[in-house]
Amino acid sequence: MENQQSKMYLISIVVVAILGGLLFGYDTAVISGAEKGLQAFFLGATDFVYTDAMHGFTSSSALIGCIIGSALSGFMASNLGRKRSLVLAGILFFLSALGSYHPEFLFFEHGKPTYSLLVAFNFYRVLGGIGVGLASAICPMYIAEVAPSKMRGTLVSWNQFAIIFGQLVVYFVNFLILGDHTNPIIEKTAQGVYSVMAESDPWTIETGWRYMFGSEAVPAGLFALLICFVPETPRYLAMCGEDQKALHVLTRINGLERAKAILQEIKATAEEKTERLFTYGWMVIFIGIMLSVFQQIVGINAVLYFAPRIFESMNMGNPMVQTVIMGIVNILFTLVAIFTVEKWGRKPLLIYGSIGMALGAAGVALSNLWALPPLVSVVSIMVYSASFMFSWGPICWVLISEIFPNTIRGAAVAIAVAFQWIFNFIVSSTFVPMYNMQLSGMENFGHIFAYALYGVICVIAAIFVWKMVPETKGKTLEDMNKLWKK
Repeated sequence: MENQQSKMYLISIVVVAILGGLLFGYDTAVISGAEKGLQAFFLGATDFVYTDAMHGFTSSSALIGCIIGSALSGFMASNLGRKRSLVLAGILFFLSALGSYHPEFLFFEHGKPTYSLLVAFNFYRVLGGIGVGLASAICPMYIAEVAPSKMRGTLVSWNQFAIIFGQLVVYFVNFLILGDHTNPIIEKTAQGVYSVMAESDPWTIETGWRYMFGSEAVPAGLFALLICFVPETPRYLAMCGEDQKALHVLTRINGLERAKAILQEIKATAEEKTERLFTYGWMVIFIGIMLSVFQQIVGINAVLYFAPRIFESMNMGNPMVQTVIMGIVNILFTLVAIFTVEKWGRKPLLIYGSIGMALGAAGVALSNLWALPPLVSVVSIMVYSASFMFSWGPICWVLISEIFPNTIRGAAVAIAVAFQWIFNFIVSSTFVPMYNMQLSGMENFGHIFAYALYGVICVIAAIFVWKMVPETKGKTLEDMNKLWKK
């Protein structure tokens, strides 16, 4: 009966929503397997020289789309609605996958690398990035707005699990696509330009990278289709004056009596069209932005990006196996957050995670300073990564999705998530020069400095959470209005 509470109904719509998180992880990680074949393909161009800088931009061009998508997400969520914005994100994912697979579509000769084709390829990657930016802001918002307050932290945390799982899935898919083929051999010539060695596998250069990007069309198409069958969030429906539809959704999730009470609370705060961003003061916006900034400046993306190289430099077996082990550890510790966030609260997990990350970063820095056994670096990297996965990874998204009052949530989430992508780009682009810094008589100074800096930032992050971030465990989204009005 539709007047009865249905846990399966709630689970089914949340599962569809977290597919957006899986696509977020898939799209940002697919480049890792494809970039070498892509580089070899464009090195074959005759009308321009494909430089290191061009390849760096091409490998990270999706991030530009992420910044655009997250910046637009507030406008889209408030005007199109949460559901239709996610449908648009799914369509963008799908078009990006097909366009990256076959960038020659309509305008260019197949298999002939040109500068114009490079521009077209980057356009499709930016398109996918806009989808990631929209999904990264609106998926947690959607889940938070349909979830009962006592389950909200757990359900939003599943979105982070889906992101990590999406990354693991695409590593596995890339591995299967590569099969018996090998990545191209690219070397720098005496003139300082890169060239593809003659013994390189031509299939990888012409076709392999296309299949890797194209593989995303399957989950993207599924997401775009399934999201059409989930309801709009009751908060958005109530803000648009569609109270009966809102009550219907709330009833199926919470039961009729509780649904009526929640709808009254929503109606008391539903003035999204009239309230301005700073209605509740600047502090709530500042805290939301700083949660996003800290999630990135603790250096997790740079650390994870270089983990395979660290494992490889230690000659302790197959570095890909160790990377997969770390991936499994990451999944397990994300589950720790999912099953403890409603018991322990948001603040303790963030503080404990920050301390764990600081210890892990210190372990890597000291290993380089004192030439400790390689195992210390391996364990330290895993401690760092695991600590992030039960704290800043999922809990930052939980807080961003719930900390803002209903009336400003769309715009405030958009600003916070845009800062997240901006600082993701800053950290990713500054890590390599910082990591390679040298002092006379100290070749690995950059290794020590980079990890020491991240360790110090982790300590500052713990203090910030302790002093400034309110605990939101067990509070309804409508309670946020009262919290910040104080």
